[in-house]
Formats: sequence, structure tokens, C-alpha cells
Amino acid sequence: MREYKQFYINGKWVDPIVANELDVINPATEEVCAHISQGSAEDVNLAVAAAKTAFESFGRSSRKERIELLESCVAVYKKRYDDIADAIREEMGAPKGFAHGAQAGCGRGHLQEALRVLKTFKFEEDMGEHRVFKEPIGVCGLITPWNWPVNQIGCKVAPALAVGCTMILKPSEVAPLSAYLWTQVMEEAGVPAGVFNMVNGQGAVVGEALSTHPDVDMMSFTGSTRAGSLVAQNAAPTVKRVTQELGGKSPNIILDDADLDAAVAAGVKQMYVNGGQSCNAPSRMLIPAAKMAQAEAAALKATGKVVVGDPTADGTTMGPMVSEVQFDKIQGLINKGIDEGAKAVVGGPGRPEGLDKGYFIRPTVFSEANNDMTIAREEIFGPVLTMIPYETEAEAIRIANDTPYGLAAYIQSGDINHARDVASKIRAGNVHINGASGGFGVPFGGYKQSGNGREWGHHGFTDFLEIKAVEGYGS
Repeated sequence: MREYKQFYINGKWVDPIVANELDVINPATEEVCAHISQGSAEDVNLAVAAAKTAFESFGRSSRKERIELLESCVAVYKKRYDDIADAIREEMGAPKGFAHGAQAGCGRGHLQEALRVLKTFKFEEDMGEHRVFKEPIGVCGLITPWNWPVNQIGCKVAPALAVGCTMILKPSEVAPLSAYLWTQVMEEAGVPAGVFNMVNGQGAVVGEALSTHPDVDMMSFTGSTRAGSLVAQNAAPTVKRVTQELGGKSPNIILDDADLDAAVAAGVKQMYVNGGQSCNAPSRMLIPAAKMAQAEAAALKATGKVVVGDPTADGTTMGPMVSEVQFDKIQGLINKGIDEGAKAVVGGPGRPEGLDKGYFIRPTVFSEANNDMTIAREEIFGPVLTMIPYETEAEAIRIANDTPYGLAAYIQSGDINHARDVASKIRAGNVHINGASGGFGVPFGGYKQSGNGREWGHHGFTDFLEIKAVEGYGS
């Protein structure tokens, strides 16, 4: 049993001002695996005050000092890597191989990328006799989700440290274990007191206290569109900057010239990554209508290769959903799809055979759907794929863009120029052609209700910087 009941404020582990414990549930066993504390506005006030004081010096730290600091963070993270991977497996049910690879690897990747970018990033720009400076924005409130816990922590904390900001992290209370270990990494790496602070708690309490606080200069939020909108509303009276990475309902357009069987198999496999609990999951697969039967067969075959079960077992490729709330939501949406007339090609409601405990979902593929159905409109955030037929390419593009979201899109084609042309017509922040992925240096973020701002790589530095123009600097 993990006892993670303290917060990290001003370089010290401290008890909450008011004791308010919360059980953390292992979603594979439905048993309590840890206890954390839930913070209050008073805890946030202490953390913000520490960050504000620390910014007076850290905001003027040298590039060399911050390079050395990030190098230390990378070294300590590598030392704690296995512990972090194990925490992710326990808190969110990620299969151990996936937790140790993709999940834990993201935290290291963002630290290393921020370090790489920092070494050559241009913080000054000459404009004749004038000079433009890029300076750290100040105290940052960081709110992160449970689905990719250290990925979202890393892509906020690393650039904030790199440019000289101070921060308060509020990780998800659903999956807070890896965040606690991340905080230990920051402590051991020698991050100066007050530069990095961590307070656990509910979004309606700790998140609201951060987003309304007059001494917080910017909020970086990842989560649902509903919650992101509330953060922006709370931040508006103090006119602080707000960046948001929110929901998605990403299309996967299988063009007529694609190798259909391979494209469908790849799309199904990508949909099931992380149990479908990814905001950029390719959850709407658009298929040429004449090829729908073939696509159904390919999806059925690909789904048959998924092994759902114990995250600690060798060979498991999909674990449980993160919580009972998520399990119930997904079950309801699967039933909604059936009620609205979609065809369940594979899967459906209930747990997979042989699993009577844990928040496990049957990998599900719907076909004979249209873009007005609930399963095509709402972000399900589980292993549920909706296949939608189209008659013409123009119709496919219209359907792809017919969503309030615009985080990602996927295009499968046998002709790269064809794929590029279609990509130019898609309203999304990230478009993947034939499964390509850009790595930690490529900007990540969305159009429309998928948010604003960009994370990852040198683009991820931008939101943590203010622009100062000094006229006559060189005169």
C-alpha cells in the first residue's frame, strides 16, 4: 500500500492544511492500492506564494544553469524509470510492457527534448536598432490528466523549467502515483525550492484555486473540453494566459487507393493503444461504401489479436479502463450505439469472457454507422471504433471535418501526393499519413474545441514565454 499523503511545496514535503484522504483504486483489481491527500485553496495559496518568490531568481537564471538542471532531471528520471513504469501500471492498468515502454518513456522523452531545444533556442531577436526578448511568463498552474500521466506532466514541466518559469502541478487524483514519483525526481535532481510544487486534489477545488489565483500568470490544462472551458472561465477575470489540450473525435480516412486490409488493421491497432484512452485516438474510421464488408472482416481479424487481461501478465495487450466511472460511461455508449442502429461487428456490452472483476471492456467495432450517431459524435475514450461509409472523397472530407473537435486525423493512401492533398483539407492540429508519427519534437495540439496552444518541441516553449520589445536597444 502506497501512502502518498503529503504535498511538495517550496522544496519540502508537507502535510495538507486540512486532512482529506482519498483512496486510489487499482482498476485491474478494484482494490485500494494507495492513499493520497486532497488539497484545499489554502494549500494552493502556499504553493503559489512559494512559486512567486522563487520566480524572482529562477526567472533570471542563465541558460547554462537550466541546461544543467534538465541534465540532472534526465539522469534521475532514468534512475527511477522502472519505479515510474510500475506506478503507471498500478494506477491506470496499463499492461506492463506498454507502461514500461510508451508510457514511462514519454516522461524521459519530453525532458530530453526540452534539453535539446534549450541549448540553441533563440531568446533574443534583433530588429535593426531594436531588440525583442522572449522572457518566462512567470508562475504557471499545470493541470494534467490520468490517461498519459507522465507524458502530460513532462510536456508541461520540461519546457516550463527550460525557459525559467516556476510552477504548481495538480495531477489527476485518479492516477496520481507516477506524479508523486515525478516530484521525487524533481527533488533529487535539485530543482530549486519553490520552482516546482505539487498539490493533489479535485479539479473543482485545487484546479479552481489555481485558475482563479491572481498570482498565477498562466494555466496549462489537459483534459476534457468541458473542464477546459471551466478553467478558461475561471481564469478570465485575471486575464491570465490559458492553453488547453482537450477532447477529440479523430477521423481515420481510408482512401480508395489504400491497401484496405492493411489500413484497417493498422487503424484498429492504433485505436486500441492505451485501451482507446487517448484524446487523439482514430475513433471514426471512414471507409469507401463498396468496401465496407471487406473492412468489417479486416477489423474483426485485427480485434481478434487483442489480449485483454491482467496488466502484470506477459502477453496482455490491453488492460482495464482507469475507473468505474469510465467503465460505466463506455458501457452506456456501447449500448447507445446498438440502440441507435449501428452494427456491432465485434465486442459489445459487458466484460470480456473470463473477466468478472476489474474495469475491463470488450474491444468493440461498430459499422453501418453515420456521423449523426452518438458514438460518432461523443468522445468515448475507450476501445470502441465506429466505421462510417462514404461514397465520394469529398463526402469523406466533409464527414471528417463534421465534428466540434480538431485534434488529430489519420489518412491511409497508396499515393503520397493524394494523401497530402486530402491532409490540406482537414481541420486538425495533427494529421498522420500512413501511420507516421513525428516524435517529441513535432508540435501537438488542436483546432476548434480540441483546444489552443501547442505542446512538444520548440513550439512547446512558446506558451511559457512573454514577448518584450525594447525599442532603441542598439541605438
